[in-house]
Amino acid sequence: MTESSDRIRPAAFSYAGHGANARIGIAISHGFTGSPLSILPWAEFLAGRGFAVTVPLLPGHGTSWQELARTGWREWHGAFEQSYLELAARTDECYVAGLSMGGAIALLTASRHDVAGVAVVNPGLSFYDRRVRVIGLLKYVQRTTVPLAEENSTAPPTDDGDYSLTPLAAVHQLKRLFAAAVRGLPRITAPVLVFKSANDAVVPPSSLSLIRRRLGSAALDVVLLRNSGHVATLDTDAEEIFESSARFFQLHSQSHIPSEKS
Repeated sequence: MTESSDRIRPAAFSYAGHGANARIGIAISHGFTGSPLSILPWAEFLAGRGFAVTVPLLPGHGTSWQELARTGWREWHGAFEQSYLELAARTDECYVAGLSMGGAIALLTASRHDVAGVAVVNPGLSFYDRRVRVIGLLKYVQRTTVPLAEENSTAPPTDDGDYSLTPLAAVHQLKRLFAAAVRGLPRITAPVLVFKSANDAVVPPSSLSLIRRRLGSAALDVVLLRNSGHVATLDTDAEEIFESSARFFQLHSQSHIPSEKS
């Protein structure tokens, strides 16, 4: 298997696929201030099953918080959207997936394109911190803040490219991305699979409630992850995410295969 990722330095990941599953594409987005390293085990698992997989490194990520502060949500989504379109052009059908902010990006993409399905892990569409309501003003008073940390995380320590500081200008862009993704939920008609950690200290339950209330698709499945924190793709329930998502992609792809006429 060949790949473009470097385990030390955050980088994009891609795999062309093999066998029957090579006709099925899966574009996956990482989260806010993170990198493909946070979802690399998921991408590698799906690649091992033969799926064609792409994970772009979003603009402003994997570099410095100063560069992140200079990028906007349309650039983040645009980079992922381009990766999805390129993968969709060389596969028979293409899914979108993501972690945290990447879940919002995947959902927004699904609202604008005819994706085969959506699989998201702890998708972010809302915030715990009420100060985000005035983030448009606060960013001029306070330039950065410390990242959210889970006090009792069960995930093993890992360097997945996160920054030591979070620019409030980027948080303002994140708020705008969430708003765009929420507006797009009624337009989504593809099946959606959501993995939600019971112990998520980063994304509030209201994000899942928004999906339940506003999603246009009637095909919504929610899997509760009882033993994992926010970055569940690196946590105790990771194997369940990998296996269940692979079954989801396979099942819905098989249901879309046209029957041969005798």
